[in-house]
Amino acid sequence: MSKRRLTVTHFGAFEVESDDERVTGVHPFAKDPDPSPIGRSLEANGRNRVARPSIRQSWLESGPGSNNHLRGVEPFVEVEWDTALDLVAMEIDRVRSSFGNQAMFGGSYGWGSAGRFHHAQSQIHRFMACIGGHTNKVDTYSTAAASTIVPHVVGTPWRTLQADATSWPVIAEHTGLVVAFGGIPLKNSQAQHGGQGRHGLRGWLERSHDNGCRFVNVSPVRDDLLDTVAGEWLAARPGSDVAVILALVNTLVVEGLTDNEFLDRYTVGWDDLRQYVLGESDGIPKTPEWAAELSELPAARIRALAIEMASTRTLVTASWSLQRAQHGEQVYWMTMALAAALGQIGLPGGGFGLGYGAIGSIGNGVKRRPLPALPVPVNPIDSFIPVARIADLLLNPGAEFTYDGGTYTYPDIHLVYWAGGNPFHHHQDLNRLLVAWRRPDTIVMNEPFWTATAKRCDVVFPATTALERVDIGGAPTDDFVFFMPRVVAPFGESRDDYAVFSELARRLGSHESFTEGRSAEEWVGHLWGQFLDRHPAYPTLEELEASGFIQHQETVPGEAHNVLFSDFRADPETHRLPTPSGRIELFSQVIDSFGYADCPGRPTWFEPTEWLGSPGAFPLHLTSNQPTTRLHSQLDHGVTSLEHKVGGREQLRLNPLDAADRNISNGDVVRVFNDRGACLAGARLSESIRPGVVELPTGAWFDPEDPAEPGSLCLHGNPNVLTKDIGTSSLAQGSTAHTCMVEVEPVTDAPPPTAFVPPRLISS
Repeated sequence: MSKRRLTVTHFGAFEVESDDERVTGVHPFAKDPDPSPIGRSLEANGRNRVARPSIRQSWLESGPGSNNHLRGVEPFVEVEWDTALDLVAMEIDRVRSSFGNQAMFGGSYGWGSAGRFHHAQSQIHRFMACIGGHTNKVDTYSTAAASTIVPHVVGTPWRTLQADATSWPVIAEHTGLVVAFGGIPLKNSQAQHGGQGRHGLRGWLERSHDNGCRFVNVSPVRDDLLDTVAGEWLAARPGSDVAVILALVNTLVVEGLTDNEFLDRYTVGWDDLRQYVLGESDGIPKTPEWAAELSELPAARIRALAIEMASTRTLVTASWSLQRAQHGEQVYWMTMALAAALGQIGLPGGGFGLGYGAIGSIGNGVKRRPLPALPVPVNPIDSFIPVARIADLLLNPGAEFTYDGGTYTYPDIHLVYWAGGNPFHHHQDLNRLLVAWRRPDTIVMNEPFWTATAKRCDVVFPATTALERVDIGGAPTDDFVFFMPRVVAPFGESRDDYAVFSELARRLGSHESFTEGRSAEEWVGHLWGQFLDRHPAYPTLEELEASGFIQHQETVPGEAHNVLFSDFRADPETHRLPTPSGRIELFSQVIDSFGYADCPGRPTWFEPTEWLGSPGAFPLHLTSNQPTTRLHSQLDHGVTSLEHKVGGREQLRLNPLDAADRNISNGDVVRVFNDRGACLAGARLSESIRPGVVELPTGAWFDPEDPAEPGSLCLHGNPNVLTKDIGTSSLAQGSTAHTCMVEVEPVTDAPPPTAFVPPRLISS
């Protein structure tokens, strides 16, 4: 008999119907006004699963480091749990004893579960800390440039700035104009770290529009802003946003529209920036005409927009995607500088916002509160990398790298342990990563599905999904907390990460420190009990299980009126910013002291090495954005994602003019290529894409025609076979996966994709 149970995921809460063995239906949460269609893909729970512990044949027969070039090629041998656990424990002990704990990289990417306890990143980092530590990562692929530059400019930590963003009720009431660089993409707001109970962005965009707010979308993609509210689409050349913003500031200066009182009282470095935008320091005035040549936007429109921004309450926003490009730090710095020049920071509905629409919580106004989470001890090893430098780490042991003013050294990694991620989806230049991936002696992974990464490991432990375990779900920036029941039985012999790490810790002498004597269910109860000690008004765990969810009583949707930096504006002495000056730093003495040629002490225009019009470049600019039908690569095999594909391949959108030049028709199989790699995709013609630009979303499972050969054609459409693996700058070393030039051509007789075909398995 089927049962319905309420649970929460990154892309919303759903009532999941099951017969205890499989999911038979998915229904929206009654309190969600705009539920995500991704929920339908939860029915794919049993597809392409890892059923038993599996070990790559050469590694099992000949030991660590054997035939590493055959990762992703040769079969796996399914073994008993104790066999796999014993072998992995012995290998961990060998590596830490022979090379030190810094020779182990504990990889994870955090989106692994909406649960507060069964969170893969917390689990692996706790395990690694308990066995002596590991080389770790800092920042995220999503926002590395942002999280590094923002504290230098306004002092506020990146996560705090996101949580404190001016709320949508304030925008709807007070804002006259939103200028959105990179748009405010509704599709991205489907997801939220830790889960969300309601999707509200669509409603707030429409309410703001109905109240008279005008939206300007500065993006090569028209539907980066909801079409029912978009008042104007300025289809700038990708990578030119900093030039456009500099020209807006130039106009404000020339027209006498800067708020000099605000700049004098609340900022430092304005004189330096003013001289730069006027060309007094480098001989190049950053005029609208100058920006027009770079952006292909009319100079008159840039000038008129600046004047309009100064005449009304204006909110300047920038999407996360803009800082995932070469020199990505500069666009956020200039966004904050433009808002400072307008003088509206701290006023209701004015100032700036970074990342509206990127995740569901930004601007929702929910009061942030700490929710229970698995405690992670301090890592005894201080070795780290910027998150997007994993290939550099593996390829260049002993080499130096810079990060945020420091110089560090890549350790020599002998063992990689991954849980809760898929680097062969989100890393740049996957062909380079394929070569780097052959370097470690051993690669271990906890994973529910036979992803491209799992196929390229030495040992794969079958992991449960969130539907197969008990947990508490919710985000500190959401107004709901959910009980997450076990909806279906664990698939095959899969176990949760905690069970895997507990058994490894037992073999490595760290069982007590890792488990503290608790089972997984006891940990969930313990964490909720600690939360109740601090917040006694909340229900017991049993009451939460019975009700399914609770909504925070102090948060009433639509009545949370947060204004970013309102306290600072009201009294900049009492509420000094945590910058060296206590003010907004339009020139940073700290960054200037680092001496980085690619990130000086004030925001600066740098022409990208790859962009439209570069000499000798491929003719089309590829934007690899977040898909509408999944979260990154998660549930790519689900029905929502599959229905969106074209002939089983990822959808490439291109303008009809570019398609006609290449004899491409709607639905054709096309080859997308450059000097780094090539992939196949299904063509979709759309006038929502600027001419000269093509869109291939991230997340199609990597599927090389010859898995043994770097550079082989990806049959499924993963754009990261095309992107360049360089850091944003010497400051942040962030991901640059949105700067890429390609060519597209139609193909016939294309091989079928095989991304969802498991590897060959041998029973022991």
